[in-house]
Amino acid sequence: MAPKVAALVLVLLAISGSRADVNPDEVASVIWKYFTELGSNAKDTVDQLHQTEISKQLNTLLKSNLQSVSAYAEDLQERLVPFATELQARLAQDSQRLKEQIQRELQELQAKLAPYADEVHQQIGTNIRQLQAKMSPYAEELRSQVDRSAGELQRVLEPYAAELRERLKDNAESIQASLSPYADRLQQQIDGGVESLKERLSPMADELKAQVEQSVAELRRGLSPYAQEVQDGLNRQLESLTTQMERAAEELRTRLAASSEELRAQLSPLAQELREAASGDAESLRQRLAPLAQQLDQRVGQTLEAFRKQAAPFGETFGKQLVQRLEEMRGKLDSGAAGVEDHLQLLEKEVREKVAAFLST
Repeated sequence: MAPKVAALVLVLLAISGSRADVNPDEVASVIWKYFTELGSNAKDTVDQLHQTEISKQLNTLLKSNLQSVSAYAEDLQERLVPFATELQARLAQDSQRLKEQIQRELQELQAKLAPYADEVHQQIGTNIRQLQAKMSPYAEELRSQVDRSAGELQRVLEPYAAELRERLKDNAESIQASLSPYADRLQQQIDGGVESLKERLSPMADELKAQVEQSVAELRRGLSPYAQEVQDGLNRQLESLTTQMERAAEELRTRLAASSEELRAQLSPLAQELREAASGDAESLRQRLAPLAQQLDQRVGQTLEAFRKQAAPFGETFGKQLVQRLEEMRGKLDSGAAGVEDHLQLLEKEVREKVAAFLST
């Protein structure tokens, strides 16, 4: 079984077998992610939608794996397999039509905006400057939060190095008896510090998404007077822009969470090393603990400094991504040429609409 096929099956089993109220967006996300991972790039993604072997495998695997779950899931399976197979074939057939539709809309939009090219450029340029002005404080705040949180965690962990050095003055049996509780407390402080860090950083992604929505709304108001006869084309481009920007905000959230978990993974071995030392013989305990007591401060400091360097610039990177998206939109309005990403976004939208309609029955 191919790994990607197996992954899709497991997620679909979880979605369909765990509850009667199936979330259409979850199913659509799974199916679309599966389709897009068929190929190594956007062109391959569309081309490989023509493949039939994967649909056959999916059909067989779902039928064999869903037999033991609820009657509802069995009924869903009977409907889902042919639907997914049909959807895959339909996307392949609709691919060229959607490309042509996007290209036609963009060309019409470009033609209507051409007489107002200077005003359009000025409007988008103004929007870019406003967005940069809004993003700058958020980027600085994110950098400050990363520095502040890392500094607080370092201050919380600093006493543990001093305590460990002090413990080395006791007899070996006393050290060994107290080492496991000490390691547990250290791990609790690491976990608590990382969770606190995540709680502080995560809301910033929500604030940035709100700023994205406001920025696109302002751009819509600014461009609408020049595109009164082609509002559908303008709306589609702005929806595409919103989707791209919101995904960038979600990516920021994911990167912050991943960096926080990576920090936990790098600090946790300190507590584990202490537990392992406690499980050894008492005579060599001091010999094993002495280097760790000497290095604990340094290792914590180096780990937190690496986290700072990695996470602090995320805000600036996010701001640059948004500006790049606006620049790309200005280029599309100038040239009337659509990109592969526009095509895939429209395909994905159709997948989500078709899955929602299917599950509503």
